[in-house]
This record gives sequence, structure tokens and C-alpha cells, in this order.
Amino acid sequence: MSGDDDYVYDEDSGEWMPTSDLAAKQAAANTVEVRDAVGNILEDGDQVTLVKDLDVKGAGQTLKQGTLIKSIRLTGDEQEIDCKYPGIKGLVLRAEFVKKR
Repeated sequence: MSGDDDYVYDEDSGEWMPTSDLAAKQAAANTVEVRDAVGNILEDGDQVTLVKDLDVKGAGQTLKQGTLIKSIRLTGDEQEIDCKYPGIKGLVLRAEFVKKR
């Protein structure tokens, strides 16, 4: 252990810990866990497939069950994921309608 670390008191655990450890602990507590239709944890960059046909509002088209969506991005909401799909700008899907590939 080096003498260069600043220590802070963590009120949750009642212990003194390095500032970097406390920052990492707080960041982990603020992350949202996004799960697909079958319970798999989704992450940025994952590929997903649709588990049902979805009508896309404003685009006038339907995305069919089994459609592959590449490279999703998490939005910070536990139920919404941001997606790119040819011909549809700003596509946001609910996590309950996709399955991790």
C-alpha cells in the first residue's frame, strides 16, 4: 500500500477506503442493468434480434420477428435501447422485445 492515496470515510460500509475505490463503488451503484426478453444482460455494442413484429411509428414500416439489430447503445433507462437500422433514424426499442444474440 502506498502512502500517496487519499482516504475517505464510506458511510455505507463504515470503513475508510482510498478515494479511487469509493469512486468506483459509486459508479457501479449508478449503472443501470438492462435485460432482454429472456433475462440476458445487455451491453453497448451487443447484437439483438426482435422477438415479435413491431410497427415503427413515423417510419411507416414493420420490423419483423427475427430481424437482427447490430450494435445497440444503452440509454441509461432500464427498458430502452438506442438502435441503428437502415432507413429508420432515431430507433429506440424496449428491451422486452429483443433477445441478445
